[in-house]
Amino acid sequence: MFEFKTLLQDFHNSPLWGLHLNVPEEIALQLIEGDSRRVVCTINGLFELHAALMPNKGNWFILLNQQNVKKWRLQLGNTVHVKLQKDTSEYGMPMPEELQIALDQEQEALTVFEALSPGKQRSLIYIVSKVKNSDSRIKKGLAIAFHLAESKGNLDFKRLNELIKHYNNNTSF
Repeated sequence: MFEFKTLLQDFHNSPLWGLHLNVPEEIALQLIEGDSRRVVCTINGLFELHAALMPNKGNWFILLNQQNVKKWRLQLGNTVHVKLQKDTSEYGMPMPEELQIALDQEQEALTVFEALSPGKQRSLIYIVSKVKNSDSRIKKGLAIAFHLAESKGNLDFKRLNELIKHYNNNTSF
């Protein structure tokens, strides 16, 4: 595990990147294994985030979304205590139990999920994990499993959102 302090910064005038934490190069390089730059980041000893080390002109950083920055009561320019360790999870973030169960029940969906790129897998995992309510996570997991089996891996997020709405409105547990 590596520990350091850094400032919460912003990429000014960038249409792509926003709030971030710079990571010392000597630490970043020790955490990168081949193509894998996934890390578990603990912020101020309180908040855990699965993230990727991102390169920028010889420097490294971790992106933070504004929702988490607000929830964690951080402000631009704050000094942040960071602990980093290599993310050894299978998908680069924890698999929600509800999604795993839905995939395990639909073999074709599981096969398609495992064939997706790691980024698409994490996107689907995030859709389920961002929800606090277990019933909603189950419904999203079922909708994703159905969509994966139906689409044969050709993800259509518009169609997936329609399915999620359908499952939310027509399924009760």
